[in-house]
Amino acid sequence: MKKLKQPFSDRDLDRIIEMAWEDRTPFEAIEHQFALKEADVKALMKKELKTGSYTLWRKRVENCKTKHLQKRCAQISRFKCSEQRVISNNKTAKRK
Repeated sequence: MKKLKQPFSDRDLDRIIEMAWEDRTPFEAIEHQFALKEADVKALMKKELKTGSYTLWRKRVENCKTKHLQKRCAQISRFKCSEQRVISNNKTAKRK
């Protein structure tokens, strides 16, 4: 297994896993926010998930056209939800 370059906080780890599970969030969005390439995300998911969960996720990702920007339809031009607060430099805006 590939060794990850940087340790992540529990909050960041949770967010990376959440983004990886979301069908509409491409790997490029994870790379943009956390500097993890697709192979790094797969290694992280393999390390953090149970074997069965990882297997299900991998099967789903392989057949998911929205996880890669090159495979997406032209109507999907962004990877951030319109309701998501602004995220910059890997930090979320404070919530009131």
